[in-house]
Amino acid sequence: MWKDLGKAAEYINTEGIALRDYQFNIIRSVLSHGNTLVVLPTGLGKTLIGAVVIADSLSKGRKAIFLAPTKPLAEQHYATLQKRLRLGPGELLLLVGSVNKSKREELERNARVIVATPQTISNDLKNAIFSLDEFSCVVFDECHRAVGKYAYTYLANECLVRGILVLGLTASPGSKKERINALVEALGIQRIELRSSGDPDVEKYVMSRNMHVINIELSDTIKQISSLLAPDADAALRSLNKIGLLHFRNFDSIPKGRLIRTGDDINKIQATNYKFAAIYSYVKLLNITHAYDLLRSEGIYPFKLYFDSLDAREKKSRGLENLLASDAVKKARKLADDAIKLGEEHPKVFAVLDTLKDYRNRSAIIFVQYRSTIKMLTEFITNNGFTAKAFVGKKEGITQEAQKAIISDFRERRFDILVASSIGEEGLDIPNVDVVIFYEPIPSEIRNIQRKGRTGRFRDGEVYVLVARGTKDEVYMYISRQKELKMAALIKSINRSLELKWKNTISSDKNQQRL
Repeated sequence: MWKDLGKAAEYINTEGIALRDYQFNIIRSVLSHGNTLVVLPTGLGKTLIGAVVIADSLSKGRKAIFLAPTKPLAEQHYATLQKRLRLGPGELLLLVGSVNKSKREELERNARVIVATPQTISNDLKNAIFSLDEFSCVVFDECHRAVGKYAYTYLANECLVRGILVLGLTASPGSKKERINALVEALGIQRIELRSSGDPDVEKYVMSRNMHVINIELSDTIKQISSLLAPDADAALRSLNKIGLLHFRNFDSIPKGRLIRTGDDINKIQATNYKFAAIYSYVKLLNITHAYDLLRSEGIYPFKLYFDSLDAREKKSRGLENLLASDAVKKARKLADDAIKLGEEHPKVFAVLDTLKDYRNRSAIIFVQYRSTIKMLTEFITNNGFTAKAFVGKKEGITQEAQKAIISDFRERRFDILVASSIGEEGLDIPNVDVVIFYEPIPSEIRNIQRKGRTGRFRDGEVYVLVARGTKDEVYMYISRQKELKMAALIKSINRSLELKWKNTISSDKNQQRL
């Protein structure tokens, strides 16, 4: 199959690697149709597709760029391309912003393939120390980020202006038509190559990934604390209803996004008294709702920590002071403190432990939404005889070097379980694991797919999702499932439109030639 790629194969180190059917078909499509969006499940070789398309550019005497959104991911792709591309010293360059300007300009000029973060390349283009004149191909990894003001959007536009081939790679472009269309437009996409694990040319290469949903019943303590919070939240909601805001019957049915937007609506109110009353009720509702969801989906400790953080604020609004002084809130906090002293926690914590016992000495990632839950869960797992480390982002004060050290230890199996925030979903070279546990469902199809993709790459994998009954977990689980189904259907629909546009363009060109 390699020989069918012609001169491009001369630039690929083919030793020990076979080109799979779907990879070959996608590559041929890219070289035939031009700007292409490749949607392929995690672990099925998107990087090799990018490498071969780059090799085609090299075979024609042109240069290429491989972009990745983060420094660790760029370093990962650089290491892969070092193995896969036949290039001489200095012809493959890694650019992640740490090389000084004068040296970088010389390195960029001599390199034939550049692996970089988009910010580095866009800054050099804007500062006129770098030119795309000799380039004929740019690969955008994790290209679903090419929306809004992200550097990918600027670079894609520069490519379109110059007629440079754009190859977008992603496992999940989103489930909203407007988002996918925006991505297609930003990258100048002429064709979408979508593959799922069930497609004929992919199926035989896909490892088994077994999905398990564990339904969790809330403990009596959590139900008791919840019942203390609910009346204050409902009272705040009724106050907002009376002044024409938030027309919902129950506070726990308000979508989180809608609740946050209400704050923006209140800020636009001109009448001072009206606005003050709205803010007073809104602050109470917002804080109780968040605490309520933390308690029921995350745990007693995260709930306690949240109220402690509110108490610790130097400046408190009148609404917040009133909330903290509420008898119901005081009783709820007292119940939480007593429960923690007695070793009580959310039943999810014990479900995690039971699941891990079935995979002792196997590698696992537990994805968790909140830092306080990560801390609690890591300590609990460690205290029960497992080796675990927390993995959080720069916002929590963890440097990239510290992150790399943790991932290195995880890869070398110095510990078995990574308890990770969203930082573990993409952008880092995290090894394949045996088990992925969602501590809570998330309503994002992109993040959902990224999380699941951490297992089942090179061997069979297991995915567990913990769902607390009667909570927003159930809603988020449903939403994410529907979005994933919708995504595939939308991509196919948009691709049909692109194919029709392509055929019309070819027909128009032929007519012009006849004339």
